[in-house]
This record gives sequence, C-alpha cells and structure tokens, in this order.
Amino acid sequence: MGQPTTIWVNEQLDPAGLLYACIACCDQKHAQACHESFEENLTDHQKTAGWIARLRTVESWDDVPACALKLS
Repeated sequence: MGQPTTIWVNEQLDPAGLLYACIACCDQKHAQACHESFEENLTDHQKTAGWIARLRTVESWDDVPACALKLS
C-alpha cells in the first residue's frame, strides 16, 4: 500500500450547516486559493447570519461529499 493521499475539501455552509458549495482537490496551493475565494465571496450579511467557509483534509475520495466538484 502507498502513502495516504491528502485531499483538500473546501466547503461553504449555510447557517443550518447545509453544504452550499464544495470543491475538492489534491493540490494544497489550489485548495488554499479556493478557500480564500470562498471566504471573499461571502457577503457581510451572510457572515453575520452564520455562513462559513471551511477548509479541511481527508485521506479518501470516499470521505468527500458526493456533490463536490472534484479536481485532480
């Protein structure tokens, strides 16, 4: 078996915790740029209401939400 793959998962979640947008990739720089974009695209009203942009890692594509845009 090889080393585990790190998959970067960017998510935008609404105040109820529902996934609004999701992009996953294996490139950390790409993922960080995407996260910054997700953060910048949230309006002040959305942030006040509880919207969040989250960046997390997983080790398997099975752990990435099915609705994610998957970039390789």
